[in-house]
Amino acid sequence: MDDDMPDVLLTGLLFYDLVLTGLGKPPTPGEEIWTGGMGCGPGGIANLAVAASRFGLRTSLATVFGDDFYGEYCRDALCDQEDVDLALSRTADGWPTPVTVSLAQGHDRALVTHGSEPPFSQDALMGDPPEARTALVHLEAEPREWIARAAANGTHVYADVGWDPTQQWSTDLLDQLKLCHAFLPNESEAMAYTRTDSARAALGTLSELVPVAVVTRGGEGAVAVDQTTGEYADVPALDIDVLDATGAGDVFGASFVAASLGGWPLEERLRFAVLAAGLSVQRPGGALAAPGWYGVDRWWRSLTDPDLKSAYGFLTDRLPDDPGPPVAYAPVTPPARQT
Repeated sequence: MDDDMPDVLLTGLLFYDLVLTGLGKPPTPGEEIWTGGMGCGPGGIANLAVAASRFGLRTSLATVFGDDFYGEYCRDALCDQEDVDLALSRTADGWPTPVTVSLAQGHDRALVTHGSEPPFSQDALMGDPPEARTALVHLEAEPREWIARAAANGTHVYADVGWDPTQQWSTDLLDQLKLCHAFLPNESEAMAYTRTDSARAALGTLSELVPVAVVTRGGEGAVAVDQTTGEYADVPALDIDVLDATGAGDVFGASFVAASLGGWPLEERLRFAVLAAGLSVQRPGGALAAPGWYGVDRWWRSLTDPDLKSAYGFLTDRLPDDPGPPVAYAPVTPPARQT
């Protein structure tokens, strides 16, 4: 393969995220709540892009930016700060960048979004997708043509799926797994689509449809099967205080891809993804909460728990000699434009 090709190919909708944390309780109509926690930054598909790039993966993103302050800020943050390749992306005249306000409380959050459909579809942005080692995709009821073209190019497709608002959970969606190398739904989604009553039962069904099946279980960790190697893994979550769960699933997926490209055993891949996702929920926001090598290295060097030292001992050989500079976490407000 060409050493200059992207490690990760991405497309999807980008948002400007404003995240409020530290809420003692959800607001009620007519009430004002003050909180000391806030962060802003790019969100949506940017969560995957930043998480992948911070692990040193060459990341190519095809998305749409509005021609407004939010779009300009997100583009600068992704390109200049996070080294994400935006050659496939476009700026749309007169289209406002979607904005999401997230009210984070405990292990969940409520979202309010202003936005509209972008003027360019994923298929239009991708066209004939470039060769890439992997693509991280979000499966939808209506298949995207570019995914089939990417798979035909030899790109390994790692897919997740979202909540079905109709709650029909059509099994037709699983037909798209024939294009995928890996499928990484959460426990609720996996059970709903497979008509099973446990994460392990869902995993068993999915492992017959895709080479690598992963079911994430939030505070219970994750389970996975790799049919290409015959491995099974079941790892617990870390005991971490959750500040904001936004984007944790995206960090998990990008981290699993990074470890997979490194050829790690399945249990190491799964533990690494659980760790990275766990570290991300300690910061506000999705994209800029991703720990990258810097965050994982800091965690490992400060670790004193002997059980975790043993479980994550593989990091001794996996961490790069230079984990890079400190990552930029979500600012309370975006920096002022330079004049």
